[in-house]
Amino acid sequence: MIKGLLPVCLLVFSGFIDSSAPPVTLFDGRTFRGWAGDTVNTWRIQDGALVGGSLEKQVPYNDFLCTTRSYANFELTLQWKLVGTGFVNGGVQLRSQRLTDPAYEMTGYQADLGNGYWGSLYDESRRNKTLVAPDSSLIKRILRLNEWNDYRIQCEGPRIRLWLNGQQTVDYVETDPEIPRSGLIGLQIHGGGKAEASYKNIVLRELP
Repeated sequence: MIKGLLPVCLLVFSGFIDSSAPPVTLFDGRTFRGWAGDTVNTWRIQDGALVGGSLEKQVPYNDFLCTTRSYANFELTLQWKLVGTGFVNGGVQLRSQRLTDPAYEMTGYQADLGNGYWGSLYDESRRNKTLVAPDSSLIKRILRLNEWNDYRIQCEGPRIRLWLNGQQTVDYVETDPEIPRSGLIGLQIHGGGKAEASYKNIVLRELP
């Protein structure tokens, strides 16, 4: 036997070698590098965060800042904060695509944010419905309203899981084989309110 071969083989077959990619920071805290969207009127960088919307005037329509490349299987972690008056809503798009009419919209899964939607999985501009909604008593206990909160999102094959502030709120398995399993990641500010959606510490680790 070749010296050192057995331990390596044992590591491989016992599952100790992690074939996933190392974590990558998607937002450097200073520039829009790697992101695309309306960075003139809607999105800005403030205190190390990507911020969409306004507290001074009503956001006229949904708007998204999205990555310039697509991802399939991954674990995504980030912090978000949502504040404002009126209809206050945002979200994180997963495996999504830009629409052309209107060009500011996206379609795909969304880790939703907002009253009645916290920690839920929504199908944006496609089936237009909540796919999984967590128990309201759980959300009441874990949500930090008007403060920074944590999202952890895992997409693996047909399965999508979501954690809000360390508590799992979604475990969804897609049964429609026609639904894409890769796409852009996007950040949303919803129209209809005087609102700001902020996102920071955005880190992605691709999975096999």
